[in-house]
Amino acid sequence: MALRQLGNRKALALVGLIGGVLLIALLVFLREGPAHNETSSQPLHLTVIEVQPMPFKLTARGFGITRPVQTWQAVANVAGRVVHRHPELNSGTLLPAGTLLLALDPGRYQLAIAETEAELASLAAEQAKLAAEAQNTRHLIQLERERLALSEGELSRIERLLKTGAVSRSRLDEQLRATLSQRQLVQSLDNQLSLLPSRQQYLDAQIQRANTRMEQGQQDLQDTRFIAPYDLRVRAVEVEEHQYAGLGQPLFLADGIEQAEIEAQVPLTMLRRLMSAVSKPDNSQEPALDITEKFEFLAIQSEVQLTGFPAVRWPATVSRVASGLDPGTRSGRVVVTVDQPYSLVQLPERPALQRDMHVQVNFAADSPTSMLAVPSSALHQGEVYILGEDNLLQRRPVEVAFEQNGLAVIESGLAAGELLITDDPVPAITGMKVEPHRNEDLEKHLQRRALGIAQ
Repeated sequence: MALRQLGNRKALALVGLIGGVLLIALLVFLREGPAHNETSSQPLHLTVIEVQPMPFKLTARGFGITRPVQTWQAVANVAGRVVHRHPELNSGTLLPAGTLLLALDPGRYQLAIAETEAELASLAAEQAKLAAEAQNTRHLIQLERERLALSEGELSRIERLLKTGAVSRSRLDEQLRATLSQRQLVQSLDNQLSLLPSRQQYLDAQIQRANTRMEQGQQDLQDTRFIAPYDLRVRAVEVEEHQYAGLGQPLFLADGIEQAEIEAQVPLTMLRRLMSAVSKPDNSQEPALDITEKFEFLAIQSEVQLTGFPAVRWPATVSRVASGLDPGTRSGRVVVTVDQPYSLVQLPERPALQRDMHVQVNFAADSPTSMLAVPSSALHQGEVYILGEDNLLQRRPVEVAFEQNGLAVIESGLAAGELLITDDPVPAITGMKVEPHRNEDLEKHLQRRALGIAQ
């Protein structure tokens, strides 16, 4: 009985399976063909632009920290008590050039100068005395030589008379002694006159030494006064009035406000493009030792922008490219200078460009050649859509040199005069029919953006 029931179940399953297969076959046979879609053959309305070379402004940007070009660390070159401190010599105060900021007690240095002046006066008197002595000695020598000539003449006369017996031998000896004495006197005066130059040299050395002390004393006296050499802002003060300042003690620290500079860290790819645009033609066979001889820094337009405040900006100029790369970011280091960073202050909207501000530096330079640039949105994973013959869509791989300001500069794959599809049809099938609409306004907008006019 059980075997019979099992056989009936198998038979029913087989009948059901056969019925299902027949039903599916019937449905397939009776299925209607797909309805013809009239819209699938209609062309797509897409926007196109003509690819053309255009003048291009290369840009770069970097970030850095502001610092003053000039910093004055005032140190006591002489020791002394502080007798004057400017009432506004405090951290953060702006003081003009020529202001007496600090003064040390000049008394001891004035006394040293007075002592040296007295010594110089004494030496000057010694010089005058020596000059008079030299003049007198020359006159005496002249007189004594005349007397010697007379004495020698008398000696000759007596010698002749002695031969005739007119005078005695003792008279000759007496005249000889007188002549020898006169010769000794003349020789003594000559020796005395010959020693005067050495005495003059000694006095000259003494005067030179005293003059050196005088210059040192005057320098020490000048070092007791600290006058602002330029417009500055006080950063720190480390001494008080009536306090004794020792030799070498720091007194105050101030920053110049006439110029500020920023060492901007610029990515190497941006920096290379920028510097290639301002490189000078190399007509020399010898390598340039100064990098400024290879690049026209004045052709680079630069601007400093306060980080977080895009509207707060200062014009700047590129002064140099620092040696080496930044050890942390491996980027180039371009130094820019801002003149009068405090001149455009309008608090609280516009602060001064102070020390240690974090800023962005923007650079721009005109490209020496025109470039093929297309909207970055027209790139589709390394491809662009081109309007080919008979208004059919074509997919074209391209090589992109770089992207900037929403534009992609094409290195290869596109030619001037081709029509680029700027829309993004989905799906984009090669050979699909396109009804193009050329957007000349977009072409002009791209040209302005390439020049940095439109953002």
